[in-house]
Amino acid sequence: MGLIGIVLSLLLLMYLAYRGINVLILAPLLAMLAVLMSGGLPILATYTQVFMKSLGGYVITYFPLFLLGAIFGKVMADSGAARTIAERIVESVGAHRAILAVVLACGVLTYGGVSLFVVAFAIYPIANSLFRRADVPKRLLPAAIALGSFTFTMTAFPGTPAIQNAIPMPFFGTNVFAAPLLGTLAGLIMLGGGVLWLNRRSAAAHARSEGYGQHARTAADSSLPEDADLPSFPVAVLPVVSVIVLNAVFTYLVFPNMDASYLAGDQYGATTLSAVAGIWAIILSLLVSILLALGLNWPRFADVKESVNAGTMGSLLPIFNTASEVGYGAVIASLPAFAIIRDAVLGLFPTNPLASLAVAVNVLAGITGSASGGMSIALNALGEQFAEMARDQDISMELMHRVTALASGGFDALPHNGAVITLLAITGLTHKKSYADIFMVAVAIPVLATIAVIVLGTML
Repeated sequence: MGLIGIVLSLLLLMYLAYRGINVLILAPLLAMLAVLMSGGLPILATYTQVFMKSLGGYVITYFPLFLLGAIFGKVMADSGAARTIAERIVESVGAHRAILAVVLACGVLTYGGVSLFVVAFAIYPIANSLFRRADVPKRLLPAAIALGSFTFTMTAFPGTPAIQNAIPMPFFGTNVFAAPLLGTLAGLIMLGGGVLWLNRRSAAAHARSEGYGQHARTAADSSLPEDADLPSFPVAVLPVVSVIVLNAVFTYLVFPNMDASYLAGDQYGATTLSAVAGIWAIILSLLVSILLALGLNWPRFADVKESVNAGTMGSLLPIFNTASEVGYGAVIASLPAFAIIRDAVLGLFPTNPLASLAVAVNVLAGITGSASGGMSIALNALGEQFAEMARDQDISMELMHRVTALASGGFDALPHNGAVITLLAITGLTHKKSYADIFMVAVAIPVLATIAVIVLGTML
């Protein structure tokens, strides 16, 4: 019954999340359902001492990243910097390469630290106009935005400040630049493969005389007014570059030369610099870049306070959604029947922890519909075992980090994924019209890229 309870709980989580019920409600209720079906376990104690403790621990560790990332994204959007960057990329690439222009615009912004949700809202009006002028079917637009926002800049390219690249750091003692060569290779596979797929789909549509199509306007079709005072490209892109450069400076130059012996004290959690340096670097780089964006664009803001407040409030639901999934995973991992699942996952590839780790993260990300949620559940439940297996087989912790991040960006983008649902709502399209292409660029090709990294990492 315990195993049936876990499976039933996971299936209900996936189905009800797809039906639009918030995970803040689903996670604790379905976790307690699994506890109830396990029999003999105290429900209230499990809720307060396991679920809430894990939820709180996640918030304590990652809230600054969600908060600063959301504020940075809002500042970039409200200042017009995001629009300037997108329009410059369109000019450089050419309007006839509409798909590539949209993908690169999204990629630059997300790699620079702008939230993928903010990017979707900021890019859509420009991308929609571009697709209309180039007569590219609008049904391909969600996949182009997803490719630029949900894939190579989220999990693959080294240095990305995405939360999916930060979560593995405490488990493997790494930083956001882990396994840079293999990460870059995976990113290029996603970028090249995704653009090739979408261009072929566009060409096939053109051969059938299918153009942009007839579509009603959506609420997201207008953002800044056409005559808005936009910053110049150097001013717009400087905060984005700042995030990446400062991240590297703090990671490789500043923190390694610090005396952080005080961290061994109980008042600081008896930790080490390597365990916290990665998160510190992202916090400082985002903070400085926010101040830089505000200072460079101050006259362009209608209300700076409102922009910062909106970004702040926009960070709360995402982090508590993810933290609730972490709490859910902690409860499932505490149940006796979970040992059966754990042993099955670890036994799939007993001599290759990279493959076992990828399967575990991908499956859980798919079930929860969340890259960060699935990754967090897998690492909290099995992270120590995977790290020990890697040490025993002399596998680099940096490679373990990169495979974890890559694996989180595969099955997470199944139809019930919140970002997918939001993206379709923004563009005014449906799963039936657009999801097949989203699946190819955000699920199938990233999974192939992950497999490529596992094979090369194992060989090397």
